[in-house]
Amino acid sequence: MSKIGTPYRRAKLDESDGSYDAIVIGSGIGGLAAAALLAKHDNKRVLVLERHYTAGGYTHVFRHGDYEWDVGVHYVGDLHEGTDLRIMFDELTDGALQWEFMGDVHDRIVIGDQIFELPAGKEALRAKLKSYFENEAAVIDRYIELCENVVRASRGYFAEKAVPSFVSRIGGGLMRRRFVNYASRTTREVLEELTDNQTLIAVLSGQFFTYGLTPGESSFGVHAVVAQHYFEGAYYPVGGASRIAATILPVIESRGGLVVTRAEVDTIVCENGRAVGVKLADGKEFRAPVIVSAAGVPATFGKLLPAELVLQHGLDRHGAKMRPSIAHVCLYVGLKETAEELGLGRTNYFVYPSADYEADHAAYAKDPDGTLPVTYLSFASAKDPSFQQRFPGRATIDVMAPAPFELFEEWADERWQHRGERYESLKQRYAERLLDVLFRFVPQVRDKIDYCELSTPVSTLHFAGYQNGEIYGMAATPDRLCERGLRAQTPVPGLYLAGQDVGLLGVAGALFGGVIAASAIVGRDIGRKVRKQYMRKRA
Repeated sequence: MSKIGTPYRRAKLDESDGSYDAIVIGSGIGGLAAAALLAKHDNKRVLVLERHYTAGGYTHVFRHGDYEWDVGVHYVGDLHEGTDLRIMFDELTDGALQWEFMGDVHDRIVIGDQIFELPAGKEALRAKLKSYFENEAAVIDRYIELCENVVRASRGYFAEKAVPSFVSRIGGGLMRRRFVNYASRTTREVLEELTDNQTLIAVLSGQFFTYGLTPGESSFGVHAVVAQHYFEGAYYPVGGASRIAATILPVIESRGGLVVTRAEVDTIVCENGRAVGVKLADGKEFRAPVIVSAAGVPATFGKLLPAELVLQHGLDRHGAKMRPSIAHVCLYVGLKETAEELGLGRTNYFVYPSADYEADHAAYAKDPDGTLPVTYLSFASAKDPSFQQRFPGRATIDVMAPAPFELFEEWADERWQHRGERYESLKQRYAERLLDVLFRFVPQVRDKIDYCELSTPVSTLHFAGYQNGEIYGMAATPDRLCERGLRAQTPVPGLYLAGQDVGLLGVAGALFGGVIAASAIVGRDIGRKVRKQYMRKRA
């Protein structure tokens, strides 16, 4: 029996007394972060409503029998002692969430027949890159320095997203300017100013599948933040990705809050132009003076908010230039041997047919049956030291690739696991292509597979609610990074936004989207407060 799961007590709406200080729509990491911080730093009782039957968004896991796979958390960087992300995770979970270091090499970039390793540690990375590209030492130094400059510049950019609207109107442009200077340009534009070595450019941008856009399309601001995120290595949550939600939920509930699944919000209830509550699909209503939507900007303004308010405030223009991020397929592979017995390492693979990422994606768009433009391999059972205690004698692998939503769209309204033979045939063809890549790099598993299941863009639509099956919210283009409307406080009084559309894509970006929302609501920088508390404890 296959299922998506997060191990925690599922609260029911009849356990609610209906009295809450804030309601959060969506229980992804952004929504949970906002809820936990409002509970801890403003004594708010928070009701979190999740349309799906498990909490956690992309931090949930997929289970089948004696197997478990991560769905969206394949690794996280910037979690060594003292980083803002590590401090915030400890704050959100009261220190209950543990992380396992992935080791000396977290990523391998495969370009045709060449393999390039990305090691942990900025100086180790610098040395390794120079060993591959001996004549590009100065370029590599400049690239690393540039990424660090962009990250420093991003602090003002993200701080502006939390300040009141009148402050943003007065000083927001200045707060954002340094970062926007980088973010308004594509990754390829910036990298081609540094070097004309296309293989080096491909290696430097070889993690782009973690944010979903090729160098020619992506904002260099996003690229630099993501690249720097992994300079000191990568980590994986001990106990699997579902431990993230499982350790945040008690923080919310212990302070009088409630996280409820199977509670789909149909409408944000507004009176006199102000958000005052939510109406569920089953007709139930809940009220609170603060409403936080972590459901994504397109869903919030396109589906949940009354149309007259959307038009009144011009919210239909927010994101008008935006497009959704990529959709994907993921093959979940189960094996009846351990990761150690099979010789599975912790290192991820990004597999590309050539260094011309844009041309490969363009060819794939024209012919989805052609060569996959990128394939990603992840080995969760090797990354998690507790996996063998939880699933003895088993191992799991995730194999992912982009896939156009349009190819699967005709089944979008069909029930999960009841989509018919043509859908299953299409899935099988994709599964075989992904297995071909897996066997190329991990040939020892060829005759060891016990179970395979492929998820598609309509699986993502079903479980995450993204209308185009996208995995990263709005695409990380320069237009998206420069859009002024993607901030926590909306023009509708009482309504705030959280999650990756406010922050950045991925686990860390969505988490800080929750921090931004909570800071905007309470009127102070919670991130700075938490860091100061950490520093006092360390002193």
